[in-house]
Amino acid sequence: MPRRVVRLRDEVLSADGETLRAGIQAIQTELDVTPEFPPDVEQAAQDAAKNPRLPDLDRTDLPFVTIDPATAMDLDQALHIERTDDGYTVYYAIADVGAFVSPGDAIDEEAHRRGETLYGADSKVPLYPKALSEDAASLLADQVRPALLWTIGLDADGDTLAARVERARVRSRAKLSYADVQEQLDHGAADPVFTLLKEVGERRLRKEAERGGVSLPLPEQEVRVDGEHWSLEFRQQHPVEQWNAQISLLTGMTAAKFMVEARTGLLRTLAPADPRDVKRLRRTARALRIDWPENQSYPDFVRSLDPATSAHAAMLVACTRLLRGSGYVGFAGELPQHTGHSAIAADYAHVTAPLRRLIDRYAGEICVALSAGDEVPGWVIDRLGELPKTMQGSTRRANQYERAVLDLVEAAVLHPYVGEAFDGVVVEVDDRDQRRGDVTIRDPAVEAPISHQSTLPLGTDVRARLAAADPATRTIRFELT
Repeated sequence: MPRRVVRLRDEVLSADGETLRAGIQAIQTELDVTPEFPPDVEQAAQDAAKNPRLPDLDRTDLPFVTIDPATAMDLDQALHIERTDDGYTVYYAIADVGAFVSPGDAIDEEAHRRGETLYGADSKVPLYPKALSEDAASLLADQVRPALLWTIGLDADGDTLAARVERARVRSRAKLSYADVQEQLDHGAADPVFTLLKEVGERRLRKEAERGGVSLPLPEQEVRVDGEHWSLEFRQQHPVEQWNAQISLLTGMTAAKFMVEARTGLLRTLAPADPRDVKRLRRTARALRIDWPENQSYPDFVRSLDPATSAHAAMLVACTRLLRGSGYVGFAGELPQHTGHSAIAADYAHVTAPLRRLIDRYAGEICVALSAGDEVPGWVIDRLGELPKTMQGSTRRANQYERAVLDLVEAAVLHPYVGEAFDGVVVEVDDRDQRRGDVTIRDPAVEAPISHQSTLPLGTDVRARLAAADPATRTIRFELT
């Protein structure tokens, strides 16, 4: 008798939250990370929260808003946009960690040990104590906060005319979620600032295409926590998220321009794709029977793909190979051999998430100094050499943490269903052994290894039998039926 295929419509496969939290604690022990801070760091953060260094410039007149995931409390960015006679003015306020943290103090040294915030389901390992990251330094609504205020003038096409960044006091008027803003826009009831965000975002997306930049529209795998029940889903981005991301990219590109012109800075880099990898992708496209004209660029090809189509989903997974290998470079006095970020098709710097990434605080300090025509602080220059290595290690740890938590939840959710078959699509095949690869199960939202006695059919809808799902080892394995 053939095994049934599990098709979920009204049923949601979930796992017990208490068991999963115990598993996450084990992951934190393995990676030697903890959400807790040493007592002296916690105390220093609480003291700093009471005594921020507020700047003289007052821009609380600007009606900023924040747009983030609904549950986020570490709010790095607040936005306001105005229309001008020749285009737009974008105001982007970035949380000023430097108003609370001093070079070499206990908070600073602990941040250097951590590097960045780690995210996994409802288990966050923050870069800074919550007294700062989710309270005093966060751009929460109706609170006066110190910020690095970017003012960027754009013409009617979305090209940059002028830019500056300076310390200022700001106040957000509202904490909004992406879903809230998108719903307002879809129903024609949005605040005018979001209509302007759409206009600027769409213009910047066109500029990205003209530059040859590319982003992969892969759905995000998310853990949903409902009380003690944890489940998985794939989530497509709302359009407003793409427009908002373009404001962050605009700011990062502007920051990088400051740094490159001054020959002092910290850049996020990605080397151009190896032509051999592009040829390999073209072979994958042929194998998937996807038309990729010889005169069509890689970015334009990616923009033509629909992730809802099985073959295209597999193609997008293959395209992630060209985005691997990004890093950071610090420099003072002489430009590095390579400054660009090939996926963005421009020089780029991380400056918009200082509550979550250590390097953004340093890059922000550089830009404030350069914008004012001042010398970059010595304590920043002294760390330029080590920061890329610090971030390389923290990025690797963040990826390990996120993947381990997802593996745990996947195994726990699927554990009772070992032996059952699920609908899925083969999204990757191992070049060295084409009997092995990866399968995406759409419901529940799982990505896992799959094997077969013969070559796996890349980009093909399949029935995949769950051969193993072990929460203790965080392993899942499917077999092609």
